[in-house]
Amino acid sequence: MPEISVDLAIIGAGPTGLYAAYYAGFRGLSTVVADTLPEPGGQVTAMYPEKLIYDIGGFPEVKGRDLIDNLIRQAAPFEPSYLLGRRAEKLGHVDGGAVLDFDDGTRVSCGAVVITGGLGSFSSRPLPAEADFEGEGVVYFVPELAAHTEHDVVIVGGGDSAFDWALALHPIARSVTLVHRREKFRAHAGTIARVRELGVPIIVNAQVARLLGDERLTGVEALVAGESAPRELPADTVVAALGFTADLGPITEWGLEIEKRCILVDSTMATNLPRVFAAGDITQYPGKVRLIATGFGEAATAVNNAAIAIDPGARLFPGHSSEEG
Repeated sequence: MPEISVDLAIIGAGPTGLYAAYYAGFRGLSTVVADTLPEPGGQVTAMYPEKLIYDIGGFPEVKGRDLIDNLIRQAAPFEPSYLLGRRAEKLGHVDGGAVLDFDDGTRVSCGAVVITGGLGSFSSRPLPAEADFEGEGVVYFVPELAAHTEHDVVIVGGGDSAFDWALALHPIARSVTLVHRREKFRAHAGTIARVRELGVPIIVNAQVARLLGDERLTGVEALVAGESAPRELPADTVVAALGFTADLGPITEWGLEIEKRCILVDSTMATNLPRVFAAGDITQYPGKVRLIATGFGEAATAVNNAAIAIDPGARLFPGHSSEEG
């Protein structure tokens, strides 16, 4: 059984986990970063590497792929170890530390743990009309924008992803139409306004009832409230931006306090278990705002407090990275 010993084990190699690896290195802590996915980046890499992200401080916009590359480069000088394509199955405690056992037999001994995700899996909420369609053309995320060049694209959904894909695909697709079952949207008001300014047709109080085509998609039928006949829309691609259902995996058996698939933490990002902290979208506390930018701040808070758990004589705040040693 391979054994690894580090100061801090970070579970989850998404943006929050990668920033935690950087900040732990800045604090002089050795780290291992683990994730069930085969490469770093979490959902950003797996689901929307080409999508532009607008809410990272200092970047008016940044492509998901570029954000992850930069985070990896930022942590690289501190040489974090990566355990990718592996899942932490068990969490135990020993005097002065924690032990993680992985599904491939690897054991990690560490002074503390920071959980940012990377344990379970995400499954797409299905498009109901797809059940009777056996052709190609329905996707749940867009890893390569160029694959939809000169396509007629119908996007189903009303959240941030639906509107972000509309913005990203509009310059290259032949047409983009957004279909949503309600008049109200979950997306940010600014993003909705930008999509409207582009002239993207938005059909509300509607649902895609039927996919047209045989071996490949050629169109969809949309049922619109108040209209007697379905609307037929041309479509080479349907992007079903209906969200994802999270499977937390074995974490539910570790004794953590979990509420609505999120780990409860206090203001230090500590969980109810000793030497176990959490940060990012996987956490919950009063007033929580789920943004990548929020996750970065939570990662720094978690790492600083983990450093105290590892070494009670350490300072909570070590100073700014811009300060000279």
